[in-house]
Amino acid sequence: MSLNRDSRYHLPEGTVYGVLLNFTRERELWFERAANAPYGGMPRAPVLYIKTANTFNGHGGAIALPHGVDALEVGATLGLIMGGDGLPERVALFLDWSIPHPQFYRPAVKYKNLDGFLGVGAQALPWQGPETLSALGVDVLINQERVQHVDWSGMHLKAPDLLDTLRGFTEFRAGDVLMLGLDCLADGTRPLARAGDRVTLQTAHGLVLEQTVLGVSA
Repeated sequence: MSLNRDSRYHLPEGTVYGVLLNFTRERELWFERAANAPYGGMPRAPVLYIKTANTFNGHGGAIALPHGVDALEVGATLGLIMGGDGLPERVALFLDWSIPHPQFYRPAVKYKNLDGFLGVGAQALPWQGPETLSALGVDVLINQERVQHVDWSGMHLKAPDLLDTLRGFTEFRAGDVLMLGLDCLADGTRPLARAGDRVTLQTAHGLVLEQTVLGVSA
């Protein structure tokens, strides 16, 4: 399969949606814990959240550690960029930064939606259906050392099923982005980046997203 780089991609023009627990490994690690309060079991439908416009942070940008936080979770993902018909048109890299937190129940905005907390890749590829993902495994590097590889075969709901399910209660518009989920490491955590670290996401076919973690914000 041959993919060529499409047009440059700037910051999102619509709403950016993320989905929780959409990788089989993390769901398995959460299965027993999810039976306890306040969860009452694993979710039966996709659980969405929104990354607000203040979080958008382009390729080559920097992110400041909040006060009292010594590391940030690196959430490597791909986002489907919707066209005028509300269907995926392109796909790009996204870096969904979060303050480490131990739960998924109503995750607070303060963990995920601080200024600059969504890295946005500068290039997009045409979406050619789910087979596109097989060619776009994401390598996560911190200071040029690979710490994670995201393989999209590990998704709980594959892209077509996720889209079909969400269309039952969500209407996508041109420019909206659906991030496909965040995989975890074998121990259930995600890679951590600290002050001074340079984080790079890269795939085959030329998609690269790089950001630097600064010291504590003012």
